[in-house]
Amino acid sequence: MNAQAQSAREQFKQIAKERILLFDGGYGTAIQNRNLEEADYRGDMEVTADQKGNNDILSITRPDVIADIHDEYIAAGSDIIETNTFSANTISQADYAAEHLVRDINIASARVAREACDRATAKDGRPRFVAGAIGPTNKTLSLSPDVNDPGFREVDYDEMLAVYREQCDALIEGGVDFILIETIFDTLNAKVAAMAAREAALAAGRDVPLMISMTITDMAGRNLSGHTVEGFWHAIRHVKPLTVGLNCSFGADQLRPHLAALSAAADTIIMAYPNAGLPNDLGEYDETPEQTAAQVGHWVEDGLVNVVGGCCGTTPGHIAAMAKMVDGEAPRTIPEVAVQTRLSGLEPFTMAA
Repeated sequence: MNAQAQSAREQFKQIAKERILLFDGGYGTAIQNRNLEEADYRGDMEVTADQKGNNDILSITRPDVIADIHDEYIAAGSDIIETNTFSANTISQADYAAEHLVRDINIASARVAREACDRATAKDGRPRFVAGAIGPTNKTLSLSPDVNDPGFREVDYDEMLAVYREQCDALIEGGVDFILIETIFDTLNAKVAAMAAREAALAAGRDVPLMISMTITDMAGRNLSGHTVEGFWHAIRHVKPLTVGLNCSFGADQLRPHLAALSAAADTIIMAYPNAGLPNDLGEYDETPEQTAAQVGHWVEDGLVNVVGGCCGTTPGHIAAMAKMVDGEAPRTIPEVAVQTRLSGLEPFTMAA
């Protein structure tokens, strides 16, 4: 087992017992604020399509921009930095005809994040962790995109496994501490990603813990494949994630009841990172850092979380406000859950002893 990865797991778990940790915030808005041109995205890469909007490729062509964003989040108080790899897989990169760059993007992104964290730790001795971010792709294994053919799928299980495995291999090679499977709208996609991550870690001879984060798509608290948060937990708990939680979806206020349900059910660390409220009519987020931090503060008061951060619309300012809010506050106590058979369809099922 790799000593660095083992140390990261144990360090993280120990710190999570002592205080609430800080994740980072959104990257899309931060990148948009740099007003980059297509040439910044393209660099000297051999690609045929327009690259503007391909944020992941910036880890190769403008690593200074990504490093600067990492540094801003670390300065705001983030203990965990995610890699700039949300769409760094062959399915998503096909939109930019950049499938051949997937491995390079992931390795470069991991190294940029690793270097940013190591620089900060060298200055103050405070551990920082790198989470290799894996997004859901725009394909689903659970649902048909054709209403006239409910059995049709654009990809199959083995194809999706290969897509995720390529990304996980590269992220681990680049030096991440954890694999973060985030913004999960399809539970089966998440299970495939978890298998790919486990296979990649085994092949690398490293212990690379999993972080898993679901996104709900309606106020009833279900993801797109129909699972409730408790049902989702039952479906993925066998992979023993280091953290489980919710991200994106809504603002902190709307996520609160669903987070409470997950917090009560999951016997592991809870990490949640909401959007900065709901988007306005222009698709922009108006919630201020102080407003978001106040809403997250209710989570803390209720003892629901161990790690907090931000998703769409959040900035280093939002993370700094959260850092101030959680300072000195007690983290959630991980519940002891009785050993029982726990199954899941769309709803959770617990077999009575």
